[in-house]
Amino acid sequence: METQSQWSSKLGFILASAGSAIGLGAMWKFPYVMADNGGAAFLFIFVIFTMLVGFPLLLSEFVIGRHSNTYSTQSFGVLTGRKSYNLIGHLGNIGVFLLLSFYSVIGGWILIYIIRTIVILVTGSPTQDYEGVFGSLISNPLYAIGGQALFIVLTALIVAKGIRNGIERASKIMMPLLFIAFIIIIIRSLTLNNAMEGVSYFLKPDFAKLSADSILFALGQSFFSLSVGFGGMLTYASYLNKKTDLTQSGLSVVGLNLIITVLAGLAIFPATASLGIEAAQGPGLLFIVLPYVFDQLPFGHLFYLIFLMLFFFATITSSISLLEINVSNATKNQNSRRITAVVLLSIGLFVLGIPSALSSGMLSDVTFLAGTFFDNMDFLVSNILLPLGALLFSLFTGYVLDQRMSRSELVTQSYQEPLFKLWIFLLKFVIPLVIIGVFLSLIMK
Repeated sequence: METQSQWSSKLGFILASAGSAIGLGAMWKFPYVMADNGGAAFLFIFVIFTMLVGFPLLLSEFVIGRHSNTYSTQSFGVLTGRKSYNLIGHLGNIGVFLLLSFYSVIGGWILIYIIRTIVILVTGSPTQDYEGVFGSLISNPLYAIGGQALFIVLTALIVAKGIRNGIERASKIMMPLLFIAFIIIIIRSLTLNNAMEGVSYFLKPDFAKLSADSILFALGQSFFSLSVGFGGMLTYASYLNKKTDLTQSGLSVVGLNLIITVLAGLAIFPATASLGIEAAQGPGLLFIVLPYVFDQLPFGHLFYLIFLMLFFFATITSSISLLEINVSNATKNQNSRRITAVVLLSIGLFVLGIPSALSSGMLSDVTFLAGTFFDNMDFLVSNILLPLGALLFSLFTGYVLDQRMSRSELVTQSYQEPLFKLWIFLLKFVIPLVIIGVFLSLIMK
């Protein structure tokens, strides 16, 4: 029987885990919500919720993954001796497959824009109607499906190379590049006229702007932003040696995620404030607002290309972890099956994602329940499966998992015992109520 793959270093594990957590939401939604809901006041609330909700859930996945030392659809049965608990792992396995099928569509849009921006840099072709260009590109079946396929292929090529030569190596390259690119963009943004107005709008604390909705959003993001609930962190932790401190690693992941969020705001808001443009969130920010912003600046297309690469790194590091969960479960720790599993899963993801890719074009008129195919996949995964997965992880770790197992993973010094008891208390009594509250609010919306 083949042995379980392992990370070559603690740094590789942290960077890969942080890459998994740092997704599009941290870069094109969270900064906007933060700026609009009290700036640093909102960030303060979010950090508290993250430490009380997201961080304990992250440690839960780390503990289950490393102690079981196996793939997520078997981990729960290995730890309890009851295979019925493996349903939690299967739920996550299905959830990430559905998530990656439509997440790859957005990744494809980014790739198409990267290619388009390079062409503009070479030819110098100007753009006028930014919204029209975006609409025409994502509604074109060739671009939509082609971009999605290319994104899946790039993800697959990295995952196929395995843990050390693929995921870890890619993370060690892309995560530092992510920070370097941010520094370049931030320096450029801060050197613009009236840039500090944007900084003030983004960071100035204003507790009067905090509302019930903003606090609820901060609660939800406290676990959404760390990619907990589907077993991605469990899978990565299963490749971890016993010497690595899980608590320190978890704090590093949380810290990197928060830093990226703040850097994104410092890159976006000074530029939009300087040019008197109202900031947006989501695709509108990346594909409509930012192209216009950088079009007004010297060497603007070059800086926009760097911005696109930022979003690409954030997207593909997340997609790598999503695909790895499915690959880990399909290969059952047998690396000789990895390439076959990657190919078959990638084909399945591509086929499943086609309706989502065509949701802005040929299938835009096909709507039901939450809207288009893309909207329904997003609603199912984000509003139902992910909160449910997080709830099950919390209940399993708090009530089912033998505390001697989790204590052996987290408590190495006597002073950590009270923190361990607080962790168990949060998982048992606080976090389930928070998740249920967030879940109900999402469903009602």
